[in-house]
Amino acid sequence: MQIGKFKVTTLEFGRFKLDGGAMFGVVPKVLWEKKHPADKFNKIEMALRCLLIEVDDRKILVDTGFGANRAEKFRNIYNFDGSDNYLDDALARINLTPADITDVLVTHLHFDHVGGATKNKDINPVPSFPSAKYYIQKIQLDHARERMERDKASYFAGDFEPLIEHGVAVIVDGEWELLPGLTMIIVNGHTPAQQLPKIHDAGQTLVYAADLLPLASQFSLPWIMSYDLYPVTTLNEKKRILATAVAEDWEFIFEHDPFYTSGKAIWTGKDFAMAE
Repeated sequence: MQIGKFKVTTLEFGRFKLDGGAMFGVVPKVLWEKKHPADKFNKIEMALRCLLIEVDDRKILVDTGFGANRAEKFRNIYNFDGSDNYLDDALARINLTPADITDVLVTHLHFDHVGGATKNKDINPVPSFPSAKYYIQKIQLDHARERMERDKASYFAGDFEPLIEHGVAVIVDGEWELLPGLTMIIVNGHTPAQQLPKIHDAGQTLVYAADLLPLASQFSLPWIMSYDLYPVTTLNEKKRILATAVAEDWEFIFEHDPFYTSGKAIWTGKDFAMAE
């Protein structure tokens, strides 16, 4: 995909499963299961999909998936289906290596987004991309370190603390611009200070939706995850962002949708939905 001067490539690293009820909150199963069939354990299939942005001499990776060498118990809980070498393999398919990555934009520090940022976690954790700077929101880092009972299971220090220890983390605070045409939208409903990369050039706009809209079905306003710390905040963020997206014809990349890589929103007169 080309957005003006930006070349954009999606990288898929594997699949995993999460509880369908947790993914859709107050929405009844009789509705969500029509779009996301559940297995006998009530789990639905999820994708691990990251984004590579190439512009000039920069190769910018957005999020990094689960991470390698997770414990067998962890892999079983989440039904993770993917190689431990998934990052290397995905980059190799487009003739790149981890050393080619210049920047890593971390949307937030949950393990399925930042897990691949480090390697050798059980021995000597080091950054996975030796030439890269990693961009992390300050408020999100503070929250991850707080170890709140509500969501502490989503954060593993070995995924992100080595980045700070090795001096490769750039701590940012609020909305900011990495390059002209590549800015960050800040949302706080799912977790404090989640940053969504927005690419805008040549009259086109592409947004990496991360966990604001992990699935295309979640264009619908009430379809909000139980994982979100502040669901009413998420609702208001979706109203604001999707109204702008419809007016300006934005396209979204879905990080976790197993069926759709990207899509645009429409307003039906009653709710938002994905355009055909």
